[in-house]
Amino acid sequence: MNQPSRRDRLKPVELLVLSAILSLFVGLTVLLTTRDLILAAIFFGIAFIVVLVVMAMFSLTIKPNEMEQHEIDDEDSDHPKGH
Repeated sequence: MNQPSRRDRLKPVELLVLSAILSLFVGLTVLLTTRDLILAAIFFGIAFIVVLVVMAMFSLTIKPNEMEQHEIDDEDSDHPKGH
C-alpha cells in the first residue's frame, strides 16, 4: 500500500489549527463583550466544532483541476508500488 504524502498527513492538522484559530477569535470576542468565562468557553467549543465540520466538508468537495491531477499522478508514479 502506498504511503501517504507529507501533505496528505498534515491536512488534518491544518484543519484543526485553522479551526482552533477561528474559534479562539469567537471565544475571545464573546469573553471581551460579556466578561463571562463560561459563556466564552461554550462559544469557543461550538465554534470549534462548527468550523471543523465546515472546513472538512469544503475539503471533501474540492476537486483537483487538470494540472493538479497530473501532479498527483506524477507523484504516485514516482513512488514504487507496495505489496
